[in-house]
Amino acid sequence: MSEESVDRSEGFGERLLGVLLDRARLLPPQLIAPLIAEEVAGIGGRDVSILLQDYAQELLVPLPGRKLHVGQPEPVAGSPAGRAFLRADVVEVPQARGGVRMYLPLLDGSDQVGVMALTLDVVGDDDRRLLRRLAGLVADMLVTKNAYTDQFFLARRREPMSVSAEIQWGLLPPLTMTMPQVAVAGILEPAYRVAGDSFDYALNDNILHLAVIDAMGHDLDAAAMATIAIGAYRHARRVFVSLAEKYAFMDDAISRQFGPDHFVTAQLMHLNIATGELELVNAGHPAPLLIRDGHVVRQLESATTLPVGFGGETPRIREHTLQRGDRVLCYTDGIIEEHLASGETFGEERLIHCVNRLGQEPSDGMRADLRRLSHTLKKERDGRTSDDATLFMIEWHGGAPDHRAVLD
Repeated sequence: MSEESVDRSEGFGERLLGVLLDRARLLPPQLIAPLIAEEVAGIGGRDVSILLQDYAQELLVPLPGRKLHVGQPEPVAGSPAGRAFLRADVVEVPQARGGVRMYLPLLDGSDQVGVMALTLDVVGDDDRRLLRRLAGLVADMLVTKNAYTDQFFLARRREPMSVSAEIQWGLLPPLTMTMPQVAVAGILEPAYRVAGDSFDYALNDNILHLAVIDAMGHDLDAAAMATIAIGAYRHARRVFVSLAEKYAFMDDAISRQFGPDHFVTAQLMHLNIATGELELVNAGHPAPLLIRDGHVVRQLESATTLPVGFGGETPRIREHTLQRGDRVLCYTDGIIEEHLASGETFGEERLIHCVNRLGQEPSDGMRADLRRLSHTLKKERDGRTSDDATLFMIEWHGGAPDHRAVLD
């Protein structure tokens, strides 16, 4: 292709993205997807679908709307749309009647929002470059407009959701974050009835702050405790206190609000993403598992302090050092305390066995691996999830961040 053709193509792409931005700014949420379909038609695209992940992380559900192609939900496992979603990469499928069906991941930063699918008669490198940029813009618009409407929530919801689950889903940060030095991902079960489990994280300079909690009880009482615990954790994090002081903030908030008979188990961590140094406070929670080369090598031990709300002494902080590629798996007791049909509890040994077995299979990335582990564990528990069962994973890639490389 000549330089003149490339310049024309890039100019057209810039105009397309600019028009989309200008028009989308003041449009109501229900007209965003039709606008996307209209603009894609301008570059020869047809049968445009916007697919959003359902709350159980099993399906990619088409967003309804005028000018959109609304088919059946596509499974995350085993479909072209699912591959694009899990791998965060474009998947192209030649069509029997001509043309190419393209599945483009919708990434808001590194959080996977869903997939945009469309068909083109012919796909060239310029088309791929433009559509990747378009998909990024579409993801940003969907996330922005999501705050103004229930439309996207309703599309993602595949069964009735409890009030406590509504509260918890509104409390969560993005389920995934991927940076050059570190990645995190979390899953809540049962997606439509979760109550007291939650997690939170923030990357402030080189320190990744993490918390995984499990509030006692069920339903609204547990959701209310989880909300107070996470709110106190965020407050403490944002006034730059130590890990031990974060525990004290949370402990005071729960005891004042709910009295001495209520508690929240918690794991609080600081991970230096440049060095791999990990600080851990464990407040009555199952110990995290250290996974190296696909296998559990040990628990990350710590001096367990009292759960949040019981007025425990200042916790002792345990330090660990991660190696490049290490994963840390946090989980709540709903995973290991579930009773099987035989009456036995699922137990930590079965959890470790599942992790090791899946570690022998090819990896599609941490997010995909965690999702596969979650669904495998549910199957191993005979589909039972009578208590909240949360998984949260950290993967440390190593190396100091080079912000200049990003900004140049």
